[in-house]
Amino acid sequence: MILARSKVRIETERMTLRPPRHGDFRAWSELRRDSRDFLAPWEPTWSDDHLTRKSFTNRVYWAQRSIANDTALPLFLIRREDEMLIGAITLDNLRRGPAQAGTLGYWVGAPFARQGYMGEAITALVHHAFKLMGLSRLEAACLAENNASRAVLEHSGFKYEGVAQSYLQIDGRWRNHVLYANLRMDRRGRAPGA
Repeated sequence: MILARSKVRIETERMTLRPPRHGDFRAWSELRRDSRDFLAPWEPTWSDDHLTRKSFTNRVYWAQRSIANDTALPLFLIRREDEMLIGAITLDNLRRGPAQAGTLGYWVGAPFARQGYMGEAITALVHHAFKLMGLSRLEAACLAENNASRAVLEHSGFKYEGVAQSYLQIDGRWRNHVLYANLRMDRRGRAPGA
């Protein structure tokens, strides 16, 4: 539910999805540091200052500006039972006008992987994007060998659309990614395995 453009908060069965706050620095930096080996094969190479307070502060300010300008919706996944930060999801590259589309990106900390949290977050964000933001198309991309990411996308209603050559630099190399999309008015049928 949107309380105000700058006060986005989405509730799921087990989590609250909300923008990052300055006070999240320690939890974020510890989770990212402790999950580095788990995340590194799937993410762009981290900058030298990735885990610094200054870098995180810039991230929080970027999130605030992006939400206010309707260009992105960066959210942290907070487990309600203990207020634990478990990951993040971002609807970025928002395109308005005739496109009404955005690009989904996400990560979950190693201790919380394969427990259904990301599927729950994606489902909630898709609903929010289609019903409250008026978007028509959501896109996502992942490495072809990232079976966990492909499965969560397919289970969340995204359908395979093709391959993007040299889509992102991962671990210092340009890598191809498989492309998925979820359409508000999808007439293509259910995704395999969904």
